[in-house]
Amino acid sequence: MNLCNIQTIKPLLARHGFHFSKSLGQNFLTASWVPEDIAASADLDMDTVALEIGPGIGCLTIELAKRAQKVVAVELDRALLPVLAETLQDYPNTEVIHGDILKLDLQTLAAEHFAGLRPVVCANLPYNITTPTLTKLIDSGLFEQITVMIQREVALRLCAPAGSSDYGAISLYIAYHTEPTLLFDVPPDCFIPAPKVTSAVITLKKRTVPPVDTDPKALFRVIKLAFAQRRKTLLNCLSTGLPHASKADLSNIIESLGHDTRIRGETLDLTAFSKLTDALLAAGIAL
Repeated sequence: MNLCNIQTIKPLLARHGFHFSKSLGQNFLTASWVPEDIAASADLDMDTVALEIGPGIGCLTIELAKRAQKVVAVELDRALLPVLAETLQDYPNTEVIHGDILKLDLQTLAAEHFAGLRPVVCANLPYNITTPTLTKLIDSGLFEQITVMIQREVALRLCAPAGSSDYGAISLYIAYHTEPTLLFDVPPDCFIPAPKVTSAVITLKKRTVPPVDTDPKALFRVIKLAFAQRRKTLLNCLSTGLPHASKADLSNIIESLGHDTRIRGETLDLTAFSKLTDALLAAGIAL
């Protein structure tokens, strides 16, 4: 059964009385190279368990099942459960869980389903839950690698280097916790129904140690302040967010690090933010 063939998809969905849900961001793949290439990028082997989020009708699930010891797929739409029961019947190493990934306890999920295996994530994420889902997955610390297809605009922000127009606080969060790589684009005509935007596949490899040793709570407090008002200079952003610190002291700290006081936060990379945070703490400025 070719689950990327429109001649297979339509009668399959009709057989189960399935209707697309716009609110759930459902778009099914119609180009077989996409799930194949996504799965090939996911670092899978027979010691791996792959967590998939939003399996749809199972085209990526099957590619994962061919490469991993086990696939655990979390599907929110109850209407897709009988569809998946049919399409995955020949793949006993797959398990479908009905639930909302944003509400599931990942530690419990891991204890029940991941024992003895190396956990990774591989999924075509619903666009409307991309950021909270990735944040939850990364914060759990469970997954060695996360490979996902998401909206290209978001992918560019997650992987953006300092100084680029896409660069922001989320870029720094991703760079702190993972090594991100933008892999390839997927055009709208690879889906049914076709979305209005281009998609992209990225991989996020978990860092074994943070790239900087600054206190993370203080570091991300400074980063959040720096991007709170993008049109303002770093000095003005810090002055607004840290009213207990004098603007003169903040100016001196910025200059002591070799920066012009007119710079904006988007010009600083993770190392520069780390040095700034350390300097603020050393000066006794509470963060």
